[in-house]
Amino acid sequence: MGLGNGDLSSALGWVSIACWIVVYTPQIYENYKLKSGEGLSVFFVVIWLLGDLCNLAGAVMAGLLPTMIILAIYYTLCDIILLVQIYYYRYTHPVRIVAVPGVTVSNEAGEESPLLAGRGSDGSGKAKHESSRTTQVLLYSLALGFVIATGVVAWRASMNDRPDTGLPQEKDIIEWRSQLIGWTSALLYLGSRIPQIFKNFTTKCEGLSLALFMFAIAGNAAYVLSICTDSMEAQHLIANASWIAGSGLTILLDIFVLGQFFYFRSSERSFVEIDESVLDA
Repeated sequence: MGLGNGDLSSALGWVSIACWIVVYTPQIYENYKLKSGEGLSVFFVVIWLLGDLCNLAGAVMAGLLPTMIILAIYYTLCDIILLVQIYYYRYTHPVRIVAVPGVTVSNEAGEESPLLAGRGSDGSGKAKHESSRTTQVLLYSLALGFVIATGVVAWRASMNDRPDTGLPQEKDIIEWRSQLIGWTSALLYLGSRIPQIFKNFTTKCEGLSLALFMFAIAGNAAYVLSICTDSMEAQHLIANASWIAGSGLTILLDIFVLGQFFYFRSSERSFVEIDESVLDA
């Protein structure tokens, strides 16, 4: 028995929720591990927080299910945790992220510390960076697959528990308050990426979790697909235009951030190669 449009849309919606539940975890752990939140732009987190607050307000105003409101509160709390980490670690573990890839040094470090880090005439530095990057991408890909599978399992469980009332459900009502909140959230989510992209050119993505953006891309992609597979009627698309635009365009910016990750990691490999060739000369 094949999936109907409604079932496919529901499954994708659950996958999106699963991705968004864990999206913050890798960055929170990364900050904890480094004892620093300097890889994040404060403006990125603050604007993202404002977007989540709009999302929470919209959920309350629309009278959504308590689980959706709880999720919106959870997203907001995670944003606050990231902000607390940034300022807490600035106070307790003052560090600066330098532009030399792969190196985080404290303010007390010597001027040559970042240049000396990772040097080695036996080529171990290059091999270590290659192995670390490959392992990281593999682990994140497996984690993403697991989260997607969890979303599908959650969808199946919800199908078993969902009562069939037999009553038609009214939807796709274009109401100005929900549209205002939707477009405001979309602009905030889009705008949040801009300061982070600019910061990455300074930090070379050091201290930033790759998984954060992988899960965000997967969550937004599943969300857009869940809307489009539900219906492609004009009324439906217009009613959900802000969410489609916000999530869809955010995906493009997050892909750009992923490009920054791989570009700077490639530069890191070149740095190690050049560094070792100088030592061998």
